[in-house]
Amino acid sequence: MASTADVPVRVCNQEIVKFDLEIKAAVQDIRDCMGPISTLTELNAKVKEKFQQLRLRIQELEQMAKEQDKESEKQALLLEVENHKKQMLRKTTKESLAEGASNITENLMGISRLMSQQVQQSEEAMQTLVSSSRTILDANEEFKSMSGTIQLGRKLITKYNRRELTDKLLIFLALALFLATVLYILKKRLFPFL
Repeated sequence: MASTADVPVRVCNQEIVKFDLEIKAAVQDIRDCMGPISTLTELNAKVKEKFQQLRLRIQELEQMAKEQDKESEKQALLLEVENHKKQMLRKTTKESLAEGASNITENLMGISRLMSQQVQQSEEAMQTLVSSSRTILDANEEFKSMSGTIQLGRKLITKYNRRELTDKLLIFLALALFLATVLYILKKRLFPFL
């Protein structure tokens, strides 16, 4: 029949096994996680907490082993503690690998966000260029229509300038004819004998 000292040792061993299984499940959750970085961080914190609890239980088991009266039981428990420590060391390495993977995932997600922002900025720049090109084309069309209007105005001004010159010439000739007529009439009336 088991002594009363064996019960706490068995309970401690069961808790060690329980934490070991919980750590394995949490590590698997980390591997399967495709969610946001906050979920990975929560899972990672959960694994660290379980490791801390596992460490405490192993230390308790080691303390119980040292308190054993029988040397054979003491050595058996100390050997068991060493095995648990080796397993925990292997798991700690796995945890650090999982944490490294989590950090890499976080970095990749950050890079992905930056790339997304760059693509969005490029799209906005492209839209601005398209809008500017449209404005330039509209201004060019307006310039062409104004250019036609300006050329028509130039032709009209040139035509009016020619008419003004013609009108001045005609007025001058009419005035000369008038003066010649007045002089002729004066000559005939004042100097009829000439």
